[in-house]
Amino acid sequence: MTRPYLGNPKYTIEILQKYDFVFQKRFGQNFLIDTHVLDKIIHASGITKDDFVLEIGPGIGTMTQYLAEAAREVAAVEIDDALIPILGDTLKDWNNVTVIHGDILKTDIRRLAMEKNEGRPIKVVANLPYYITTPIIMGLFENNVPIDSITIMVQKEVAERMQVGPGTKDYGALSLAVQYYAEPEIVANVPPNCFMPRPKVGSAVIRLTKHEVPPVEVKDEKLMFRLIRASFNQRRKTLVNGLKNSQELNYSKEEIENALHKCGLPLNIRGEALTLEKFAELSNAFS
Repeated sequence: MTRPYLGNPKYTIEILQKYDFVFQKRFGQNFLIDTHVLDKIIHASGITKDDFVLEIGPGIGTMTQYLAEAAREVAAVEIDDALIPILGDTLKDWNNVTVIHGDILKTDIRRLAMEKNEGRPIKVVANLPYYITTPIIMGLFENNVPIDSITIMVQKEVAERMQVGPGTKDYGALSLAVQYYAEPEIVANVPPNCFMPRPKVGSAVIRLTKHEVPPVEVKDEKLMFRLIRASFNQRRKTLVNGLKNSQELNYSKEEIENALHKCGLPLNIRGEALTLEKFAELSNAFS
């Protein structure tokens, strides 16, 4: 690589000084400054010259440069106005990158996939601030966006939560939702010193490979997720009480107990003891 790649902290500092850039806490900005981690992300995402890649939150374009080298085409969605002119500068040597100024949660990704990739599954890569990780991931899955895989840098404990099973304290609605839609695999742990500024917590790169067919058969997907949310909203309560107290559901105690009985579950069981298969079975018992 002969061009000034931003994976080198020296170039990152030069660019930030050139534009008097001020980090925005509200956007949770931490820029990667470690070439080994960048290489790992590219490798884990399995990007080839056939791929169209959507990058969420390119920052100053550090990872975008690497993605542009590996992929056929990249679209990078950035919300911060101050970064748009910087991206115009750092990405000027690549003609296969489109920067979209906007909020990813309001971006029509399906349309983007149609325009740029003829509707074929796209690969998503991102370095996500922790406060918005869940809405972004769930938005990508729930809106039936054609996706092959999502390779993301997130807070370490969030990555761990995505891949744990029942009976652990981190197991919850996010674990179940991610595992319903995809196969999660943590591919790298990333310490705070790989970023500028340094975050207070460790990060991890996790790859979510989309299932071609969900691992469980469920008649009403939305109902299953309402049951899942209700059972984890009050973790200390039994499943019966959690479901009965939910604003999203409208079942009597008797109906709930009947459904549990149908699934062979004890009435004093808690939501965190149920596998994805059991939640699907329970949802089917209600519908």
